Amino acid sequence: MGKNEMLKAIERNAEEEAKRTKKMKIIKQLASYLKGSWHYVFLTWFFVAIEVVCEVLIPWVAGTYLIPLLDPTQEMIAGGFKIGDHVSELWLYASLMLGLAVISCTGGIIAGFMAARASTRFGRNVRQAMFYKIQDYSFKNIDKFSTPSLVTRLTTDVSNVQNSVQMIIRMVIRSPFMMVFAFIMAATISWQLSLIFLVVIPFLGFVLFFVAIKVHPTFVRVFEAYDGLNASVEENLRGIRVVKSYGREEFEKEKFRGVSKFIYKSFVHAERILAFNNPAMQISVYASMLLISWFGAYMIVHYTHNAADQFNTGSLTSMITYINQILMSLMFVSMGFVMIIIARNSAERICEVINEKPDLSSPENALTVVADGSVDFEHACFRYNDAGDKDVLHDINVHIPSGSTVGIIGATGSSKSTFVSMIARLYDVQSGVVKVGGHDVKEYDLRVLRDAVSVVLQKNVLFSGTVRSNLLWGNPNATDEDIKNAAKLACADEFIEILPGGYDAPIEQGGNNVSGGQKQRLCIARALLKKPKILILDDSTSAVDTYTDAKIRHAFQTEIPEVTKFIVAQRILSIKDCDIILVLDDGKIVAQGNNDELMKTSDVYREIYETQIGGGDFDAA
Repeated sequence: MGKNEMLKAIERNAEEEAKRTKKMKIIKQLASYLKGSWHYVFLTWFFVAIEVVCEVLIPWVAGTYLIPLLDPTQEMIAGGFKIGDHVSELWLYASLMLGLAVISCTGGIIAGFMAARASTRFGRNVRQAMFYKIQDYSFKNIDKFSTPSLVTRLTTDVSNVQNSVQMIIRMVIRSPFMMVFAFIMAATISWQLSLIFLVVIPFLGFVLFFVAIKVHPTFVRVFEAYDGLNASVEENLRGIRVVKSYGREEFEKEKFRGVSKFIYKSFVHAERILAFNNPAMQISVYASMLLISWFGAYMIVHYTHNAADQFNTGSLTSMITYINQILMSLMFVSMGFVMIIIARNSAERICEVINEKPDLSSPENALTVVADGSVDFEHACFRYNDAGDKDVLHDINVHIPSGSTVGIIGATGSSKSTFVSMIARLYDVQSGVVKVGGHDVKEYDLRVLRDAVSVVLQKNVLFSGTVRSNLLWGNPNATDEDIKNAAKLACADEFIEILPGGYDAPIEQGGNNVSGGQKQRLCIARALLKKPKILILDDSTSAVDTYTDAKIRHAFQTEIPEVTKFIVAQRILSIKDCDIILVLDDGKIVAQGNNDELMKTSDVYREIYETQIGGGDFDAA
């Protein structure tokens, strides 16, 4: 073997070892979510053992005692068939078999119930662990997985693993028990015939191993496709009004059909491979039955001439029953194996979510008080992709005194939303510093910082419930007076009071039963209830008419002058009267000052102003 071949062999061994280590970590990690359910697991195994032992004893009682009593050849050898002489024995063995069947059935029912309890609690624990972890994710972590992928992992993937756990706890444990006990009983009847199983089982095991290797990559592709399918469905449902207004129903159907077709073809391909299970099982069953019938008949004939009590028709019947029990157990192992193969990829995807380290976290000995609403950017740079070579924000330097009203304007894609996201630490800068209240935002407890920095995002989101329950997101302990004052500041009181039910009026999921402007005003009121030191409106009045926009800005100026206000807008009128106006272009602050200063010094600002308001005397405007 050459040096290159040796290196390749070492690399392959290292990769295989890494894969084995990864599998073991996943198994150990998921097993930890059976916490609180292990007593159900052990009870399942206990009742499975009872079920199996009784089931295995039934053919032994039948073959050893009951069938010989009904076999006329045995009685003829002894001097004539007289069934009436054995009625009491027949009743005894029949009753014994019935009792064993009842106990076995009862054990199976209880075992199934216990396995279901254990797997259901396991699924709850895993889903809860994933959901709690996602709540700690930063925007960057969520962007890494995408929302549709996280939904698939929380639903489909958890269900796959939960079903596999139930299969493993009961069926995959039951099958080895059955094979071992049935093989022991078969060996006590005829150790020669039981050797047939030692030939059949390795053959079936080889087929299962072959199927596992071939089918796993297909299921990896399938679950990746499920993410795409969920993304398509979510996007369509969120934008269903746009789809209908543009008459794009057929386009959306075709897009959905394409993803569905890929999943269909992938599953068909997987099922073609899995189809090898059934013929392999049938070959094993029928080959075993033929061999045992052939050699068993020979032994009956042979022993009939010598010693009738050594091997008879009852023994042959028991052996055939044990064939079915052993090979059916193998079939259940095969089914469980397939489920485990499907769940393997799901388990990996689940662990990826649980093991993902949140990009943002509170430091040790974190600051718990934000002194004021001052904001400082010192040579701050940011990019969404760490591996990227271009900053989204580049060398940002600005000082905002507490209580200022700051307007931010720029072309679409100039990173206005990204800029204000740094203040609430929704993202972290790659270099430089962002300070709030004189301290680096990384020094604060995240909850404290985000209570002090209230953000109304560009995409307004309301949750199903009532107007009141949505506003209480800002402050769960807010009084009715607080709620009404916040709504008045946001100019939301005027439409809330005419809603059926007022503040207790229902809000549909996503706020679909209120207009865009009403939704924006409710979100502003929700943010105000936090009583923040910094309020950020990220284009949050775009759906509000200019009169209402002016009323909101005037209310802010007169009612909450101590709060630092950032207003991101596309309309000059929304930011024209701000104390400081920042003009962003391509991730840089290209100009800053008040309206009068920028009209004299910034070509970009003047162009926006003249485009929206006109080219007259700006002082008159």
